[in-house]
Amino acid sequence: MLVEEGAVTVEVESASGGGEGAAEGVFFNPGQELNRDITVAALRAYGERTPEADSYLDATAASGIRGVRAANEGWNVTLADTDPDAVTLARRNLERNDLQGAVVHQDANAVLHDKDAYVDVVDIDPFGTPIPFADAALANARDLVCVTATDTAPLCGAHFESGVRKYSTVPRNTEYHAEMGLRVLLGAFARTAARYDVGVTPILSHVSDHYVRTYLDLSHRATDANAAIDELGYIHHCEACLHRRTEKTLLPESPDACPNCGEGVQTAGPVWLGAAHDAEFVADVVRELTGEMGAAERAERLLERIASELHEPTHYDQHKLYKRWNEPAVGMDEFLDAVRDGGYEASRAHYGGTTFKTTASVAALRDLAP
Repeated sequence: MLVEEGAVTVEVESASGGGEGAAEGVFFNPGQELNRDITVAALRAYGERTPEADSYLDATAASGIRGVRAANEGWNVTLADTDPDAVTLARRNLERNDLQGAVVHQDANAVLHDKDAYVDVVDIDPFGTPIPFADAALANARDLVCVTATDTAPLCGAHFESGVRKYSTVPRNTEYHAEMGLRVLLGAFARTAARYDVGVTPILSHVSDHYVRTYLDLSHRATDANAAIDELGYIHHCEACLHRRTEKTLLPESPDACPNCGEGVQTAGPVWLGAAHDAEFVADVVRELTGEMGAAERAERLLERIASELHEPTHYDQHKLYKRWNEPAVGMDEFLDAVRDGGYEASRAHYGGTTFKTTASVAALRDLAP
């Protein structure tokens, strides 16, 4: 069947959705239109910021829709896949839109390690974990690595052993699942990049529809790799009262007991504790959203909330706090105003209606809550 998305029309074998085990034939997920619309806007904004960047690798092409849309934006694209049916379909979709690009029946890792080739932007959007492509992408991309991870259960600690194996960290299954998953992914990619003297700066990240997406600006200087490592650390979390403390270090000192309530504390890490977005770049991406994008309105709302979000590595859920306090929750605006009036910063988090970030401790929130 034919699908119109953005300014292109592509043939897909099936609209298979995003559930595990749903893909038969060449995979296509219509639910990822938001992801792809933001990708196109981000490529436009990044191209303005880094005009020398012109080559783009769609590392797991499938139907080729992501690479076709990049080609339509003027990028010099290469689409790679190990499935011969996907290669045929991706090539046909480029031709359908009168676009130029290379389509290769090859593992993206091999494409990236080709000494005669270079890629400015690498886009990793696999079915599951992106870790198998991390080393090749971070060692060989010149400017930007875009990453989607759909294995949110390992990332957030719900599938603990899998998270430890894949991401070489200790993920914890806390109430801030979305933020834990993002921070685990960013930490893993920052550590991988540092092995190649590459520093990463997340310029846009979002957690949407059971996936994590981030855009990592690269610097090929060892000093910047060191600076990225300095953004790694640990989160000490109390399940009893929801107190948490972060520690930027690779040698944590886990507390024996929660300083707020005296109960036991779980430690997660190493994870990324630094900023997960650049507000100026996010604003540039918003300006690049255009009317032919089917998810433009949703993307604009999402990005505007991200731009105003505090750079805190955890969030609270206001309703869960009030439930712990055995009190009825007040309106979010009233609650956040009370926190700010108490001298603390506070912002809504982009992935939930009652989630928020703040510089206040859980004890201070209890005192300030209306």
